[in-house]
Amino acid sequence: MLRNGLVVDGSGGAPYRGDVAIKGDRIAAVGAVAGHGRDEIDVRGQAITPGFVNMLSWATESLIADGRGLSDLAQGVTVEIFGEGSSMGPLNDRMKAEMTKSQVDIHYAITWTTLREYLEMLQHKGITLNVGSFVGAATVRDYVVGQDNRVATAEELAQMRALVRRAMADGAFGVGAALIYVPGTFATTDELVELSREAAAAGGMYIAHIRNEGTRLLAAVDETIDISRRAGIRAEIYHFKAGGKPAWPLLPDAIARIEQARAAGVSISANMYTYPAAATGLDAVMPPWVREGGEDKWFARLKDPAIRARVAKEMNELTDAWDNMWVGTGPDGILLVSFKNPALKKYTGKRLSDVAKELGKSPEETAMDLVVEDQTRVGAIYFSQSEDNVRKVVALPWVSFGSDEGAEEPEGVFLMSKPHPRAYGNIARLFARYVRDEHRVTLQEAVRRAAALPAANLKLDHRGTLRAGNFADVVVLDPATIQDHATFDQPQQLATGVAHVFVNGVPEIRNGSYTGAKAGRALYGPGMR
Repeated sequence: MLRNGLVVDGSGGAPYRGDVAIKGDRIAAVGAVAGHGRDEIDVRGQAITPGFVNMLSWATESLIADGRGLSDLAQGVTVEIFGEGSSMGPLNDRMKAEMTKSQVDIHYAITWTTLREYLEMLQHKGITLNVGSFVGAATVRDYVVGQDNRVATAEELAQMRALVRRAMADGAFGVGAALIYVPGTFATTDELVELSREAAAAGGMYIAHIRNEGTRLLAAVDETIDISRRAGIRAEIYHFKAGGKPAWPLLPDAIARIEQARAAGVSISANMYTYPAAATGLDAVMPPWVREGGEDKWFARLKDPAIRARVAKEMNELTDAWDNMWVGTGPDGILLVSFKNPALKKYTGKRLSDVAKELGKSPEETAMDLVVEDQTRVGAIYFSQSEDNVRKVVALPWVSFGSDEGAEEPEGVFLMSKPHPRAYGNIARLFARYVRDEHRVTLQEAVRRAAALPAANLKLDHRGTLRAGNFADVVVLDPATIQDHATFDQPQQLATGVAHVFVNGVPEIRNGSYTGAKAGRALYGPGMR
């Protein structure tokens, strides 16, 4: 029994003083609750909220390494949703071998084939957080077509559609696309519509890292709206933003286009992270053609002097052909954060421009050399956005929140690289900076958009609000003291201000301390059979 708290129930309605009773894995009552609980907790002066949904999580590997997921749990996150473009199933033997080879700091055996088998593996292993996933559009393309830049044949498209149907029956929440990464970038709009129709038939949604967040932002938003209309499917844009200074003025028009589509009956929403910097790999500064066919072919091409000269030239061209993050950010705005090669880890936390000076090479050469020497895409943070634009997006009522990072711990294997601070602070920063300090969003609206909105978009059954009969994903936080502490220089610092977190009725954090319960479950979409 949580007594005397400020109940912020996720509906968006005004908070009120009251109690929340938990019985088993469900909420038994909310309001002025009579009687006594076996366990009574006085939470006077604190807010009681539903657990928060991380709409864009990359905890796919971090939860294998350590099921606690403290960086998110400490912020009140209780649900992790995977599947930005690629997913942990379906896999064939070739894909398993490639995934094993590309593992960086976290190493694991791939014992599953389907997406459902992966989610069940996590639950059986023991995790604190609930987990679910979209099926990756790039994953089904890779399974059938491989990583070549070509249009899928009719037969191949039929196979891809069948894989989506199977994934939806296995509990995927829909189809997730990432259209700046190989092989996802090779998918046509028509292909995405066909895959989305299969997801729509099972009640799922289409969610995408759109084709261009830079100078072609408006066209990329239009493509997403078009897919939603043609496939008859709910749609969402991952980490909605204008990336790169030339694109910053486009954000108001992008917002207007989405709101016009919503007014016309198109079901489209977005999510965001609460920082003016992105994180991806150095592949995002190189043209798609050099990455065709997979990583091994990419690495081999970057050893050819003629190809290197062409890549360096195209890296510096403002183009509509691909989302060029080099032009939008520049080497001074690229922070290197993750390497596989032990000899290169000394560059972790350094700007690409500084590493180039240290090596006596151009920044373009340095980026290519690091990729070749590391045999990975090399993790990097891009300072590509405007804080004013972040404030615009954080105020939008149809935007939820996703960290675009793993759920990890500030210890062990996780100290071998540096994540984006959003891994440790995305939700806490929402409440500390944009609710409490800047008053951009009210407390009840922030809770609605961090819990009820994504749960409703996902058709997540009986979660996202404090209501009798719902699963007891419940958080107790102090709105006056909740705070993110992660910085770009020191990102691995847990947020504070969350006293209690219940997952499926079990206390995972009690009085600010981790309990070790690991009551997280695999969650499934509306088409699951």
